[in-house]
Amino acid sequence: MKRQAKGMAGRFLALVAAVAMLGSVAATAEAQSTWETIQSTGKLRMGVTQAPPWYSKNPANGQWESGLIVSIGKSMADELGVELVPVEVTWATAIAALQANKIDMMFLDATPKRAMVVDYPKQPLLYISLAVLARDDLPAETWDDLNKPEVKVAVPQATSMDEFLTRTIPNADIQRFPDNGAALAAFQSRRVDAVSLFHPPLLSARKKFGAGKIVIPTPAFSSPSSIAVRREADKTFRDWVDHTIFYYYETGRTQRWYEEFLTEFGLDPKSSPVIQRELLFAR
Repeated sequence: MKRQAKGMAGRFLALVAAVAMLGSVAATAEAQSTWETIQSTGKLRMGVTQAPPWYSKNPANGQWESGLIVSIGKSMADELGVELVPVEVTWATAIAALQANKIDMMFLDATPKRAMVVDYPKQPLLYISLAVLARDDLPAETWDDLNKPEVKVAVPQATSMDEFLTRTIPNADIQRFPDNGAALAAFQSRRVDAVSLFHPPLLSARKKFGAGKIVIPTPAFSSPSSIAVRREADKTFRDWVDHTIFYYYETGRTQRWYEEFLTEFGLDPKSSPVIQRELLFAR
């Protein structure tokens, strides 16, 4: 009986030790930072979603082959000597994916609300500008050109774009629509003379419509965009991203990759808004 009790006690102690060891391993894995995980796994996980000119999937093979952020992600992975792993998310689920450790980074505007739950590098990745897709014969070089009662401008309702137009061109006939698609449809059907959005969606619309011109009226209204990363105690990865995107921006790589995609997409970079703010008035 004593021998049996000793055997049971020994098995119990062994089980306790095994559980403790597993708990220690799990705790170590959980405590591992993004930087350490990338180094140990050899993988950089980037959130992606079909959204030219940022991300574009090749429908023939299902691979994420082009787009500005894809180019940046590939270059980052090369710098780190690891594999880039695209992980499909949506704009709405990207923050949750970061918090759940499903991705390491995602291209997202650094809004105050998002900055409450994720981290951002100090350096913006690029700048997007409020632009108009206007009739070819409509003067639109300045906001004053559009600030006339006879000029009809479409804009998504209750957005920062709507707020800016209301303040900047109060004399124009501003027509408000539920979303980007409805505002663009109004321009396509010629119910309005121009549609105003931050410029990336206008690139695809211009190609689809085959008419109109994209202009950033002056004085330009630009907004910074950046890369979101998981909030954690170890800031090594965040700081590395900050340094890297600053380097890409200042050396002109970010703008060059963007122009390469526009060319592949069938658009002339010279007639498209820039994403490097310093170049807005250099052309």
